[in-house]
Amino acid sequence: MSTPLFIKACRGQKVPRTPVWIMRQAGRYQPTYRAMRRRYSFMELCKEPELSARVTLRAVSDLGVDAAILFSDILIPVEAMGVPVEFTENRGPVLTRPVRNTRDVNRLRVPEPEEAMPFTAEALRLIRERLDPSVALIGFCGAPWTLASYMVEGSGSKSYILIKEMMFQRPDLFKKFMDKITATVTEYLLYQVSAGAEAIQLFDSWAGALSPQDYRKFAAPWSKKIIKAVKKTGVPVIHFVFNGSGLLEIVKETGADVVGLDWRTDIDVARKRLGRKTAVQGNLDPCALFLPEKEIRRRTREVLRANASAPGHIFNLGHGILPPTKVSAARTMVEEVHRFRLK
Repeated sequence: MSTPLFIKACRGQKVPRTPVWIMRQAGRYQPTYRAMRRRYSFMELCKEPELSARVTLRAVSDLGVDAAILFSDILIPVEAMGVPVEFTENRGPVLTRPVRNTRDVNRLRVPEPEEAMPFTAEALRLIRERLDPSVALIGFCGAPWTLASYMVEGSGSKSYILIKEMMFQRPDLFKKFMDKITATVTEYLLYQVSAGAEAIQLFDSWAGALSPQDYRKFAAPWSKKIIKAVKKTGVPVIHFVFNGSGLLEIVKETGADVVGLDWRTDIDVARKRLGRKTAVQGNLDPCALFLPEKEIRRRTREVLRANASAPGHIFNLGHGILPPTKVSAARTMVEEVHRFRLK
């Protein structure tokens, strides 16, 4: 099988056109997804391989993107470690046994993924069997700092007081905690690669809450360890730190093949900071898809032109697609990327 365009771009190779995919491809913006959610819970969609495959593939066919991302959730390995997760409509994920002390950290497991999360591998195999060979398949997980934040705070947070208290006041306990998460995530991602994932994305959704010095000390070393292990398989790694515009140079130091960008930094500015050898992913504001079609196309071209002088660009939104977005708007963006040629 020839190498998909998406994978070549991840490796910084010159390609005839910019590949495009969308973070959180499947979701509430899709009528078909909403219909499935009326029949199944969110966790059923994540944990039933046939359902996960169906949701993943439908998003690809709806949008015409160059890569499929497994329909799952970053907190799947957290459950496997022994911290129950409940998904609520209004609050998002709620962790009912948060990790707050030495006893809590000691009781965490480092699970064997084939025993604790076999559904992930089976879903990947089903998707790869049914996916067009030209479309790459992406596996993913949350980065250690983000998973630790959820596990300590018990849900999303605005200030991250509890996890930062552990970082600053109990650094030895924090290290032991992060080491366990890192071991779990590493094995989980290697398991995904063995099941057919052709690229891996590591999401650090909440690391943007850290100062540069704290990100370098308390988050980046563990992400770097995971990325190094996955890259040994030959599979490219994308690292995305949401709200991480002030951290780009440190994110680059983690060794990822591709650095994901949100919309808060112009892509040409980010490329100057990262250098030409680091591929980038991004970075249209997701809210731009609420603009009229002509403006969606114009803003898409602006992002493409801003990076046109350097290879290694995967077009993406600067974060996940928002629930009120029309499928037709997302498709317009994808079509514009595919038709773009620099004159």
